[in-house]
Amino acid sequence: MNPVIDELEKQYLKSEVPDVNPGDTVKVFVKIVEGNKERIQAFEGTVIKKHGAGLNKTITVRKVFQGVGVERVFLIHSPRIDKINVLRRGDVKRSKLYYLRERSGKATRIKEKIENK
Repeated sequence: MNPVIDELEKQYLKSEVPDVNPGDTVKVFVKIVEGNKERIQAFEGTVIKKHGAGLNKTITVRKVFQGVGVERVFLIHSPRIDKINVLRRGDVKRSKLYYLRERSGKATRIKEKIENK
């Protein structure tokens, strides 16, 4: 890309961003402004998509709440994102998990990745 744009974006990149991949179960802590108060709200779900690079890197997180599928797209380097915790590592064979949208219940389970230490 353009080296001038890369240099400008470098100052906005977060340093402590965890390695998040599709299939992982994550908890994203988002800063929400209500009136003049600010609070942190957690959104826990499965990463179904990674997109972009650098400052424009996003993840799409899906969860089922009261029988309705909810998907949110998060800009990883946004100042609105407080932190991202990876709860489980998923062992999947594809990079986009759109097939989870048509499934419900036990069919949405993803095998956990066993890491050698």
